[in-house]
Amino acid sequence: MTIVEANRLFENSMEFPDYEAQMRLDRLIGLENYKLRLTKMLSVLINPRSMEKWVNKFHGDHYEVLEPILSRPPLIVLAGDVGSGKTALAENISDKVARLNDIGVTMLPLSLSSRGQGRVGEMTQLVSNAFQQTKELAKKYKSETGKSRGAVILLIDEADALAQSRESDQMHHEDRAGVNAFIRGIDSLASEGLPVAVIMCTNRLDALDPAVKRRAAEILPFKRPNEEQRNSVLEQTLAPFGLDSSTISKLAGVTGQSNARKYGFSFSDITQRLVPAIILDAYPNKAVTKERALEVAMSIQPTPPFGGVVDEQ
Repeated sequence: MTIVEANRLFENSMEFPDYEAQMRLDRLIGLENYKLRLTKMLSVLINPRSMEKWVNKFHGDHYEVLEPILSRPPLIVLAGDVGSGKTALAENISDKVARLNDIGVTMLPLSLSSRGQGRVGEMTQLVSNAFQQTKELAKKYKSETGKSRGAVILLIDEADALAQSRESDQMHHEDRAGVNAFIRGIDSLASEGLPVAVIMCTNRLDALDPAVKRRAAEILPFKRPNEEQRNSVLEQTLAPFGLDSSTISKLAGVTGQSNARKYGFSFSDITQRLVPAIILDAYPNKAVTKERALEVAMSIQPTPPFGGVVDEQ
């Protein structure tokens, strides 16, 4: 494959560990449980030998108990509303995985341009090439001892644009062939036991092809933050301004559901819209105050849920 073809398939490939990614991951407040679960799942998929050590330490040599976990396809789906933090987590979690397993991890973000232009056979060929290149790189990291020398993570954002359900009557033949190629690619990665994992992010889990969802080792649902999570995010991001706990609690309350709307602020609504708005309201001639912080919060409307789906909190 030429460099031009590779650049067409993948955008901004990254090598981990990476200090900047570590910092970005630390700034994803309120997602600690997701970080832990995703790190464990990816570690098992790319370095299954780690589970053998665990079972030997705590449960003797009953390695057969690992079969249900280690036989799963190396696919994880992160599903949830816009602004829930799933894509930011997917883009940076490789740093934590690399440090935990003491290996280098290469992330290959699949470009949406790999859908092609609709010409016969184009999408199928592009998807097949993406998986082939992923496999070729992962083979370099496979070890005879079973311990991975490195790993590859294929990241697919807006996955429903690539692996939408083939059950739709309106689906174009070329799109259907591309989904078939995607499923073959996942099955191929699973059969060769390579140190590789695929992360798919989607706002529309119901739009993914059922066969793709069946192959997922895990489907992690992301929801908008509840009041406790909003309180935690606000407390940490507004800490330098000396707002008391009562004010933080009030902010957490007004950014939640109300009689006027059935949804609260997303993580990105808080970190990328509300907090900057509070700061800029005070800049450059006055300090941030609790009164104005609350007024600013009540003046901002959260981003509507994607497709009208509401996560009740």
